[in-house]
Amino acid sequence: MKKIAFFNNKGGVGKTTLVYHVAHMLVERGQRVLLMDLDPQANLSAMCVSEERLEQLWPDALEHPQTIFGCIRPILRGLGDIAEPHIEELTPGLSLVVGDLALSSFEDKLSDAWPRALDRDEAAFRTLSAFHRVTQLAGQAFGADICFFDVGPNLGAINRAALLASDFFITPLAPDLFSMQGLRNLGPTLSDWRSGWADRLSRNTATDIDLPHGELRPLGYIVMQAGMRLSRPVSAYERWVRRMPTEFHRSVLGDGTAPTNTDSDEWCLGIMRHYQSLMPLAQDAQKAMFQLRPGDGAIGAHMGAVQRCRADFDRLSTRILEQVDIVTSSAGT
Repeated sequence: MKKIAFFNNKGGVGKTTLVYHVAHMLVERGQRVLLMDLDPQANLSAMCVSEERLEQLWPDALEHPQTIFGCIRPILRGLGDIAEPHIEELTPGLSLVVGDLALSSFEDKLSDAWPRALDRDEAAFRTLSAFHRVTQLAGQAFGADICFFDVGPNLGAINRAALLASDFFITPLAPDLFSMQGLRNLGPTLSDWRSGWADRLSRNTATDIDLPHGELRPLGYIVMQAGMRLSRPVSAYERWVRRMPTEFHRSVLGDGTAPTNTDSDEWCLGIMRHYQSLMPLAQDAQKAMFQLRPGDGAIGAHMGAVQRCRADFDRLSTRILEQVDIVTSSAGT
């Protein structure tokens, strides 16, 4: 199972919508996909599961929620190790470990465990590897080929544990100043997390704990929410799009050279259009936008947009799978 986190410490770039649609496209292509909602805001779960069902999965704190919080709750309470994950099957081939607003309470526990792992504290390693081990259990139970992590837009301890649990990460970017600044913060932070985890792994004495490798390998970036005219970004965005290859190569890859545009940059996985007119229809139908039919209200110009949306996500999914193979081969794994 390949584990991919979609991560940007700048919010509002359409990350959760991207995860949802790429997952549905891969399922159409025969992949079994597991979704891990590791964002305490639980936006992916809200997109995937009805409110009525979420109310059943989120009981009060005295009970045992069937969510990611339920899995780590024994560690949080100091009463044991991770609990068996509940796997919510959404469609054949697509499942979800449901997110939970209560997950935010795990932040302090993870923060406290990070320095304690340097002292060879076994409990600290159990805490820091909780997301990794829950994901492995869920992936094995579901028979997943690929797992997507949806995480929040910050550089906190929850995201550190989530990124360390992943094999790869993809960075969705909006063509604006804030995404550029986010990239500048992201690269050094990921480097610190990677080296910090390697140091801790060398000190681990509890060989019975399944720990993640924490290599944090980038797959590339996706330009999101770019207004499109004749399939090219409008002029208001062009200057930011032009700067993305250089900033990504410098800040994330540590590479001083970069292509001059996204078209020639192998690390640019795609430029995705707005599909604002389709989102309300998709939400009402509880479908991916490219799965809409006339019976869902996608008629006239909407059907043309549905077809373009399908082509865009099919192309993006192909690039992601290709890049996984390329990065894996280059790493010699």
